[in-house]
Amino acid sequence: MKKTLLLLLLHLFLVTTALAQLVAGPMLGHTDMREARIWLQTEKAASVTLEYKKQGNTNLWQKTETLKSRPSEAHCLTFTIALLEPGTTYEYRVLADGKAVARPYPLLFSTQPLWQWRNDPPAFKVAMGSCNFINETVYDRPGKPYGGDYFIFERMAEAKPDMMLWLGDNTYLREADWSSRAGVLHRYSHSRAIPEMQQMLAVCPNYAIWDDHDYGPNDANKSWVHKNYSLEAFKLFWANPTVGTPEVPGITTAFRFRDVDFFLLDDRWSRSSESLHDSCEREMLGEAQIEWLINALKFSDAPYKIVANGSQVLNSMAVYENYAVFACEREKLLRRIAAEGIKNVVFVTGDRHHSEISRLTVEGIVFHDVTASPLTSSFARSRDNEPNANRIEGSLVLQRNFALFEFSGPRKERELLIRFVDNTGKEVYQYKLTRQH
Repeated sequence: MKKTLLLLLLHLFLVTTALAQLVAGPMLGHTDMREARIWLQTEKAASVTLEYKKQGNTNLWQKTETLKSRPSEAHCLTFTIALLEPGTTYEYRVLADGKAVARPYPLLFSTQPLWQWRNDPPAFKVAMGSCNFINETVYDRPGKPYGGDYFIFERMAEAKPDMMLWLGDNTYLREADWSSRAGVLHRYSHSRAIPEMQQMLAVCPNYAIWDDHDYGPNDANKSWVHKNYSLEAFKLFWANPTVGTPEVPGITTAFRFRDVDFFLLDDRWSRSSESLHDSCEREMLGEAQIEWLINALKFSDAPYKIVANGSQVLNSMAVYENYAVFACEREKLLRRIAAEGIKNVVFVTGDRHHSEISRLTVEGIVFHDVTASPLTSSFARSRDNEPNANRIEGSLVLQRNFALFEFSGPRKERELLIRFVDNTGKEVYQYKLTRQH
């Protein structure tokens, strides 16, 4: 009853235009020791300011600069709050056109702690998932709705993650959307605005990659002529630390959360056609991105190196859009990592409408690939017959779910517990990793 009432109140806040001028958010984005990014979307052009203070302080509100939301940018705004104190929780509020916008849950964010040279890294929890289809009947295919069970986002918020990583297909562009800038912005806006998602966006920092459906048409590759529309939308709707590198255009980025390094890859911008006659001409990531990743992994001293990619990496089956379809490039990447002696690389992937964990040893280096899918899209029961030779027995999940990564233990003995949780909040599988030395 309490959850139903909370959802009703949230819906009322979202549709009320007199005071509440937000249609989505606020969403926490990249948060470091001294900075935090906060995204939101207004229903119309508005002047917006954030006020913030250390939690518990009275009458010590500080203000950000005032930003103006514009129709040309889908009324999206991203604030960067700087010169914060490490390991500190702040409360904040949103002022739209001078009026406070209420939310039926606390608006808080916590900066990352300064633990280095002082004590062991703190335990923390990361939620992950992919394939988020939000129905819109007029633009959907006729028949049974493809999306559903949006309440999974409420279960995710209840899990109290310290971070959320969206693994692609975070929205599904429709035929009416992907060939126009306005269409792409509409689809991103429609998916982001559902009431069930709002608390999840606010409860922890959110990071994202994309896959084909939030990039363009199904299975779209580097030839997609309107990919700049999608890149612009990605920049407007997500608050990652960076978007692309000087050598690698697209959405590639990296960041550290607590003591773990995250590397977010772009599996679309440089992707060639999967049907090229010469399989060794096929590429998913491209040479420049692979070189960037190898150097970044080699530089990392993190106990675990989490590499996010839209398509599965270690599934042995060369089907759909798995990396096995790009066998030459995949072998090059894994052997390069192994040759450099880089241990504790864990790929996290989406796309497949089922979850599973794959494991593969290359030249003595053990790799894992955790696939978390789907969140709200339909799930694929047929995957039960897919003979992935690298799948860890018992890890296949054929229902809507999300993954939880729980990092814990002393600095030199960090452990990673991986859990799959269904849309009711029930754990359906778990697997523990111990750091390789």
